[in-house]
Amino acid sequence: MTKDIIKIEDLKREFTMGNETVHALKGISFTIKEGEFVTIMGSSGSGKSTMLNILGCLDQPSSGGYEIDSVKVKDLSRNELATIRNEKIGFIFQSYNLLARTSAIENVELPLLYNSKVSNSERRERAIKALEMVGLGERLHHTPSQLSGGQQQRVAIARALVNNPVMILADEATGNLDTRTSYEIMSLFQELNKTQGITITFVTHEPDIAMFSSRTIVLKDGHVIKDEKNDSILSAASELAKLPKEDH
Repeated sequence: MTKDIIKIEDLKREFTMGNETVHALKGISFTIKEGEFVTIMGSSGSGKSTMLNILGCLDQPSSGGYEIDSVKVKDLSRNELATIRNEKIGFIFQSYNLLARTSAIENVELPLLYNSKVSNSERRERAIKALEMVGLGERLHHTPSQLSGGQQQRVAIARALVNNPVMILADEATGNLDTRTSYEIMSLFQELNKTQGITITFVTHEPDIAMFSSRTIVLKDGHVIKDEKNDSILSAASELAKLPKEDH
C-alpha cells in the first residue's frame, strides 16, 4: 500500500469581496499517493490558484480537511505552516524566483539556511547533489544571468529538491519556456518521478503538459469535473527527440 501524501476532503474556500461572497472551491475531495505525478488543470476562475495556495500551505481552507504527509493543516499556526512549507514541500514557480546576484549553488542552499539541523558542509553537499540531479553539476557558480531560461528552471528544481520534500508543487513551471525547453523540463520531472519516486503535483492550464503525467485532475467553477489516470503517458524525452533539430 502506498501512503497518502495529500488528502483533501470536502474542501471549501470562500472569499468576501465587498458585499459578495466568492465561492472559489465548492467541496473538493481527492487523494494523491506517494510517487504519483498529478497534473491539476483548469482555466482562470476554476479555483486552480486557490487550490495551489492551499496545497502549498500559503492559504487555509474555509472548511473541509487537508492533510499533507499525515499532518492535518487546519489548526496549525503560521510558524507551523512555514515549517511544513519548508520541510515537506518543494515549490517551483513559473518565474523561477531565483536571487539574481547569487550563484546557482547559493540559490539551491537557501531553503536549508533555515534548517538548523543541517551543518554548513552538509548544506553545500546537498546543494551540489541536487544540482547534479538536474544536470547542472558544471554550473555551480554561474549566476542566473549566465544561465538560459531552462537552466534557471533547473536551478529552481534543484532548490525544490534540496530539502528532500514529500512533494514537489509546481505552478505553471513551463509557462515561460519554449516547447523544446518545456519538454526538457518535463523529461527531468518524469525522470525524478521515476528514479527517485518523488511525488509531483503540477498545476497548469496547458493540456499538452498533462500528457506527461500519470493522472489529471480538472477543476471548473470550484468543482472537480474530471479525475482520471492517464493510460498512455507520453515520454517527454521521446517527444523532445521528435522536434526538428535547431540550427546553431
